[in-house]
Amino acid sequence: MTNYRWLICAMLFFALVVNYLDRQVLSLTWKNFIAPEFNWTDDDYGLITGIFSIVYAVSMLFAGKFIDMVGTKKGFMWAIGVWSAGACLHAFCGILTDGIVSGQWTLSFLSAQEHLMAIRNIGDAGVMITTVSVWLFVGARCVLSIGEAGNFPSSIKAVAEYFPKKDRGFATGIFNSGAQIGALMAPFTIPLIAKYYGWEMAFLAIGILGFLWMSIWVFVYKEPAKNPHVNAAELAYIEQDIADEASREHISEKEEIDEQLHSKVGLLQAFTFRQTWAVILGRFLPDSVWWFLLFWAPAFISEVYGYSTASVEGMLAIFTIYLISMLSLIGSYLPTYIMNHSTANPYSSRMKAMLIFAVFPLLGWMVMPLGEISMWYPVAIIGIICAAHQSWSANVYNVVSDMFPKSVVATVIGAAGLASGLGSFCSNYGAGCLFTYAHDTNLQFMGFEGKNAGYMIVFLIAGSAYLFSWIMMKILVPKYKLVELKPFGK
Repeated sequence: MTNYRWLICAMLFFALVVNYLDRQVLSLTWKNFIAPEFNWTDDDYGLITGIFSIVYAVSMLFAGKFIDMVGTKKGFMWAIGVWSAGACLHAFCGILTDGIVSGQWTLSFLSAQEHLMAIRNIGDAGVMITTVSVWLFVGARCVLSIGEAGNFPSSIKAVAEYFPKKDRGFATGIFNSGAQIGALMAPFTIPLIAKYYGWEMAFLAIGILGFLWMSIWVFVYKEPAKNPHVNAAELAYIEQDIADEASREHISEKEEIDEQLHSKVGLLQAFTFRQTWAVILGRFLPDSVWWFLLFWAPAFISEVYGYSTASVEGMLAIFTIYLISMLSLIGSYLPTYIMNHSTANPYSSRMKAMLIFAVFPLLGWMVMPLGEISMWYPVAIIGIICAAHQSWSANVYNVVSDMFPKSVVATVIGAAGLASGLGSFCSNYGAGCLFTYAHDTNLQFMGFEGKNAGYMIVFLIAGSAYLFSWIMMKILVPKYKLVELKPFGK
């Protein structure tokens, strides 16, 4: 048997590495490099990341449908092309801000920065610099979010096309670990590029990686049945679920199976299924935690412990968080292990594993209390939460491919992805407002004050999010049930 499916998995992995490098550039540069130039506050950063999340959420609705329509290969090409262009656009926000505010247009990043730094504290000019720069970054983040919305629908669809159900959680866990690898690489590359070559070059250098990935993907991806590198044995392994489901349901007519495989589902129709809502609730709160940690962990280390992202301690702290999160590779394999050693169906196996994943984030309640002893306790706990999230994420995505035909997986993933973006908006914009309020009012909460009190509130919510989401999923879909769709056109 050939193993071409693992090459596809490797391509999905590298796409997510690039994706998370692109996402991390802003979070690793705004506090120490960008904010001083544009006079940004936590509110400004929260607004930028919040709008990114809303556009990402809405785009997810249409990205999945678009990918089901044009296919995995073309869909992913469009997605990574758009988000790479969006990443590069960030680099020109300083030049555009300087031109709009001062009327002095230049093509030099350094000249624009020097001029903005000189006038940023001069009356109305300072206010204009902040306002204009924020909305230019919002525009660049919107382009980035539109492209990134296609990443997971494309990836999960590719996994559904190339892997049987029992292997999908593990395959998703492998490519999903690209998030951690990207996050591990980011603190040792992005701040240093920003420090020595300017924050603009950090956006450009990472954005170009996406275009390099595209030049390989165009030659690598074909549907399994049409791929000359996939032999008959591997194709039979990939398509084993068709025969299994036919046997389980006592279906003898091949035509009936084919109808299910080629059925379609509209965006509004996707929301009529309890299985879709189970995934929505499985993503809203957990993804809000993940996006908060992704965007705010560097600021947390900087503000609470005083280590900038370019310092050795700051880089090691972020690196350690995502190094610990690599434990998710073990977690993502757990449902496969359960299925191989029991008669449990895919959904039951995933829910058993996800209950375990939901317990570990409860450690988040101890981030701030233990943080008074040493920074490394919060670093370790946040790393464990990230590992639990990635294990959870790898399996909640595949709840869709377990219960829906392959032909509609991206559409349903996209519909459920709305919840991820809305959760991200609530956590990021809400956190920015909360931290500003906590700082301005010297908020008191559970023995903490100021921004530390705000962080205590956030980590209490984050610690509880997964267990609550698991309970809601179990209520909506208590047991494994395949979705029955009417064949397209009938």
